[in-house]
Amino acid sequence: MNALTNLFTPDCIALDNPAKNRADAFAAAGELFAKRVGIDSSAVVGFLNAREDLGSTALGAGVAIPHGRAKGLKQPSAAMMRLKEPIEFAAPDGEPVSTLIFLLVPEKATQQHLEILSSIAQLLSDSDARQRLSSSSDPEEVCKLLQEWGSQK
Repeated sequence: MNALTNLFTPDCIALDNPAKNRADAFAAAGELFAKRVGIDSSAVVGFLNAREDLGSTALGAGVAIPHGRAKGLKQPSAAMMRLKEPIEFAAPDGEPVSTLIFLLVPEKATQQHLEILSSIAQLLSDSDARQRLSSSSDPEEVCKLLQEWGSQK
C-alpha cells in the first residue's frame, strides 16, 4: 500500500477532457470533486487558484499537480485528468500540460499532505508511468495504475 492507494476511484478519472485552458481544466476538476466529496465546484476552483497564484504546479514533461487546502474536507481527495489537447501551464520546461493530478487536502493537513504530493511527483517523474497514463483509454486501468504505483517497486 502507498500514499495513493485510497485516493483514486474510476469516477475521479477524466480522460480526453476538452479543456482549452487552465480555467476550463479547474472548472472540470471542480465538477469531479463536487460529485465525489460534496464541496461546491466553485469553491474547489478557488482552492486550486489560490495555490496556483503562488506559482505554477506544473512539473515539466507535460504534467502538473494542481492542489489546494479545502475548508470542510475531512480526508484528502484526488482526481486525474488527461486533456485532449495540451494547455499552457507555465511549466519550468516551457512545455504545455496534458496530464493533471488534482489533490485537495483538509485545511489543517500537514505531513500526510506532503507525503501524498511527494508520491504523486514521484509517479509523474517516472517516464513509464507517464506513458501509461497518457495512453490508456480505460479509467479503471488508469485508476489501478495510480492505486498500485510504487507497490511493485
